[in-house]
Amino acid sequence: MTDAPAGPAAGADAPAPLVRIARDDRGVITTLTLDSPHNRNALSTRLMTELHEGLAAAAADDDVRAVLLTHTGNTFCAGADLGEATAAAAPTDGPLALARLLRAVVECPKPVVARVTGHVRAGGLGLLGACDVAAAGTGATFAFTEARLGLAPAVISMPLLPRLDARAAARYYLTGERFGPEEAARIGLVTLAGDDVDALLAPVLDGLRAASPQGLAASKRLVTGEVLRTFDRDTEPFAELSASLFASPEAREGMTAFLERREPKWSR
Repeated sequence: MTDAPAGPAAGADAPAPLVRIARDDRGVITTLTLDSPHNRNALSTRLMTELHEGLAAAAADDDVRAVLLTHTGNTFCAGADLGEATAAAAPTDGPLALARLLRAVVECPKPVVARVTGHVRAGGLGLLGACDVAAAGTGATFAFTEARLGLAPAVISMPLLPRLDARAAARYYLTGERFGPEEAARIGLVTLAGDDVDALLAPVLDGLRAASPQGLAASKRLVTGEVLRTFDRDTEPFAELSASLFASPEAREGMTAFLERREPKWSR
């Protein structure tokens, strides 16, 4: 398996890539590894850009049958980069950029398979939900933490709500409770859960290797049609809602409290 950075070739002074790219020995599975452990693989502007570029490269490669999305460290993805979001020069198009990334995962003609062995929070759950197949190991935990910060899981609802059990979505959106891989599989967040995530994924990846590019692309369009219609309908209003919440005083307090490791003012 060979590694390469996403995006332009790294020079001597270039920062290390936040998304690493590798190909399996047969050259048909591209692995995109989130490698930003300093902020728990949070969805910073740079990480989203590199991930978008990695997906586009895989989509354009005729030899690739599928994309495997995984991570380094004990966190798959912690959601939004709150340090970036609370900075004085915070990007104003973050929610829309996230919506475009999630749509790119759904629209990618190659199936995208998530391999999760760590924690997934907030926006990271949207990334997971956009994947076609997801497998979680016993070390994985999940939580929709937005409501505790004065936010809401708006943009990530587009790939998630068409696939999640409605009662479970209501519970976990509202309470922010943590849950494990078995519950994640029960409610439709992940496809497979068990001790050995690679053993779980082996037959899935073998099946994808055996499939034709045309057959995979056409079959994926069938199973993602409803999700893409949700993106067509909701991207603009949900991105606007998310942006307004991030800019609100209440969310500023929630995010600042989280970064300062204290309770927000409304906590009881």
